[in-house]
Amino acid sequence: MTKKNICIVVGARPNFMKVAPLLRAVRKSGEADSQLVYTGRADDPTLEPTLFDDLEMPLPNACLGVDSQRLNEITSRVMAEFDSYLDSHPCDVVIVVDDLASTMAAAIVTKKRGIRLAHLVAGTRSFDISMPKEINRLVIDALSDYLFTAGMKSNSVATREQGVTSQTYLVGNILMDSLRYNRTRFRQPSLAGLDLTTQPYLVLTLNRKALLSDTVRLRQLLDVLAACGLPVVAPVRGEAGTFMHKHYATRPSMHIVDPLSYLEFGWLTMHAKGIVTDSGNVAEEATFNGVPCITLNSYTEHQETVSQGTNVLIGGDAEKLRAALGTLLAGQWKSGALPDRWDGRTSERIVQILLNT
Repeated sequence: MTKKNICIVVGARPNFMKVAPLLRAVRKSGEADSQLVYTGRADDPTLEPTLFDDLEMPLPNACLGVDSQRLNEITSRVMAEFDSYLDSHPCDVVIVVDDLASTMAAAIVTKKRGIRLAHLVAGTRSFDISMPKEINRLVIDALSDYLFTAGMKSNSVATREQGVTSQTYLVGNILMDSLRYNRTRFRQPSLAGLDLTTQPYLVLTLNRKALLSDTVRLRQLLDVLAACGLPVVAPVRGEAGTFMHKHYATRPSMHIVDPLSYLEFGWLTMHAKGIVTDSGNVAEEATFNGVPCITLNSYTEHQETVSQGTNVLIGGDAEKLRAALGTLLAGQWKSGALPDRWDGRTSERIVQILLNT
């Protein structure tokens, strides 16, 4: 029997955590082969040298080399490069991940070539059409032959918009596959001046461009955080790192550190007293670990982290942050539960669907 050839396309560092278990599941099935394509550069500085060893996954089969901040340029260049890649690397199905411009570009090329398309983490919506990622989500889901959703809300959205329920599959949250696989491998980071095993601490991550560009609001939020009474560990890079080093390096409660490896960051967040973040992935991991999480955004793609998990949304409101921190430090945070199908078997379900349809 001829093996099915599955091409998996990723566009940014967080995508690798979602495809590592998928690659393992393909290999374990024995009935399919996989190709891993990264749309960025092979020497991308956001991909630390230990990442692939930490995730126990192979290096990409190909890197398309697209490196730009302009969304339309990313789209056009990824389309050209991925189209060229497929000329010499045929496949039966392409899996694209999340909602980046590069994801949308690969999806368009796939459908123009008549190849079946699967969207991993489909059906997520902000319902704000002014957001570029919302446009990407709408296009990718509309083109996809397989919509793999992580929760009931996204499953309902995908089913309603697609109109063909057989194309929508509630497979669960694949990020939990990586967490379950790696949590016993997490490594405690060594941070100068801070004993993580005896002292409660908070973790801060910042990445969202809309928040980083509003420096007045950002400083209000960080001032509240710096005065909360606990050490704050902030593994930040790029624009966020530059801003925090400039304005908060002398604040004794703020420990601004270089980005950590996947296994070190997993340990740090799993043992934190609480997390303040603008990342949906970090909020999902916090729910899995039962750690209180405050999200600096007014919406989340994964509503189950709020309705069932440990996450709360405060937008960019400094007073809401102050109140949420007060609740957290008083030991009055809500209890959380694991949402449906966060069982570590999402990748297995996806592979079986692709092999049997």
